Amino acid sequence: MPTLGFLKKKRTKDDSPTSPTADKHHVGSPITPTLSKGSTLFTEPESTFSNTHSNDSAATSPPSTAASKSAAAPANTPQSMNNHAGGQLQGQNPSASTQNVPSIQNMIHQPNYSGGGGNDSGYGSADNSAGQNNNVPTLNLPTTQKGGANPVRETKGKYTLTDFTISRTLGTGSFGRVHLVQSKHNQRFYAVKVLKKQQVVKMKQVEHTNDERRMLQRCRHPFLITLWGTWQDSKNLYMVMDFIEGGELFSLLRKSQRFPNPVAKFYAAEVTLAIDYLHSMNIIYRDLKPENLLLDRHGHVKITDFGFAKEVPDITWTLCGTPDYLAPEVVSSKGYNKSVDWWSLGILIFEMLAGFTPFWDSGSPLKIYENILKGRVKYPPYIHPDAQDLLGKLITADLTKRLGNLHGGSKDVMTHPWFAEVTWERLAKKDIDAPYVPPVQGGVGDASLFDKYPEETEAYGQSGEDQ
Repeated sequence: MPTLGFLKKKRTKDDSPTSPTADKHHVGSPITPTLSKGSTLFTEPESTFSNTHSNDSAATSPPSTAASKSAAAPANTPQSMNNHAGGQLQGQNPSASTQNVPSIQNMIHQPNYSGGGGNDSGYGSADNSAGQNNNVPTLNLPTTQKGGANPVRETKGKYTLTDFTISRTLGTGSFGRVHLVQSKHNQRFYAVKVLKKQQVVKMKQVEHTNDERRMLQRCRHPFLITLWGTWQDSKNLYMVMDFIEGGELFSLLRKSQRFPNPVAKFYAAEVTLAIDYLHSMNIIYRDLKPENLLLDRHGHVKITDFGFAKEVPDITWTLCGTPDYLAPEVVSSKGYNKSVDWWSLGILIFEMLAGFTPFWDSGSPLKIYENILKGRVKYPPYIHPDAQDLLGKLITADLTKRLGNLHGGSKDVMTHPWFAEVTWERLAKKDIDAPYVPPVQGGVGDASLFDKYPEETEAYGQSGEDQ
C-alpha cells in the first residue's frame, strides 16, 4: 500500500499564450490559483533557466493566464466532495456565477433520457434543439496538435523580477505562492509561480520540479497551460505563465453539485484531446482532476500543474498522484504506462456526472486504495447508459480492455458512442461554444474570483549563494 508522502498536490494556472515581453493586448481574469507542488526549474544552473517563450505563430493566440489555485468547497457541498484525499491545497471561487445559459448546441444534442443530473446544476438544461452535429467524430486534428520531434520552445530573452509589477497573491502552497503580475513591456497580466528552493529540496521535489519545466517547455496545445519563462535567485524559482481568467472547474463543479450529461461531455472531450496530444509526445500527465482544470474567459479547459508529468516511452514505477484518481496498477506499485491517464479520465467523467468519485471514502486514503483495488463501481441511476458504458471501459483494472490502451489508442475513446456528437476538429480549434462562460472582465487583471491571501513579507530577488 502506498505511503502518503507523495500526495501534496496543488494547482497551477494558465490560459492562452502571449509572451510577457511581446504585444500588449491581454485579458485578465479572476480565478483561484494554487501552487503546484512540483515546479520545474531546479537542477540546471541559473543561466540555463531560459524563458520558455514559443516563437511560432501559434503562440500569439489571445492571452489568457494560468494560475494555480486553491479553493475550498462551498459549505453546502456534500462532505465527500470537499476535497480529494491527500492534502492538496483547495482554492475557492466564491463569485463564479453559474447562471450563464449553456450554449453547447454546436457540439451536442441533449439526449432525451430519463433521470437527469441537470436539474440541480447551475447550468440548467442544455439546448437539445441544436441538431447539426450528428456525424461520427472527425479525428483528423489540426497539424499543430502532435509533435513527433517535440523541440523545446525558445524564448527571446531572459525574464527577471524587474520585468514585472507584482499586483497581489493569487494562491499559496507548500512550496511558495502564485502572484498576479503585469508585464512592464506589454502591460499584460500574467501569473508568476514562486517556489522556495529550500522547500523544494526538503520535500524531495527537485526531480518533479525540473520535469514540470521540461514538459511545459515542450508543450503547445489549446487546452494546456503555457509557460513563458523561468528564472531563479538565491532563494526562489520563478515560472511565468498566463493568467487564467475563469477559475477552477473544481469550484464550478462544487457549486453545481454535478454536471448535466452534455456539459460533462464537453469538458471531457477537451481533456481527451489534451491527453491524446501529451501521449503523442510520450508524456504521462498523472494528475488529472477537477482542481487541475482551469477555465479560460471563454469557458474552455486549460490543464495546469505539470508537477507529476513525465516523459515515459514505455513504463514507469513512480508512485505519485491524487488518491481518488490513482489507477490500481499505481496503487499496487506495479509498473504502469500512459493508460493511467485514461483511467483518471474515467474517474473525472464519473465525478462530473455523479458529483463524487467512485472510490471515495470518508476515512483515509488507505481505504480509498482498498476500494480501488477491489474495483467495484456503483453507478447512480441518473448517469446516461452510454456514459456508463464508457466509464466501465475506462475504469477497469484489466489493461487488455481499458480504452486508450488498446490497438486503436485514443481513437477508441473518441469514437465511443458517448462522444458521438462531438466534432473533434472543430473542438480542437475552440470553434465550439462552451456551456458556461465565466463572468470575468478581460484585460484589466481582474482577480475577483480569487481568495485574498496575506502578502509575502520576504523580499524577492536576493542575490548571493543558493540558500
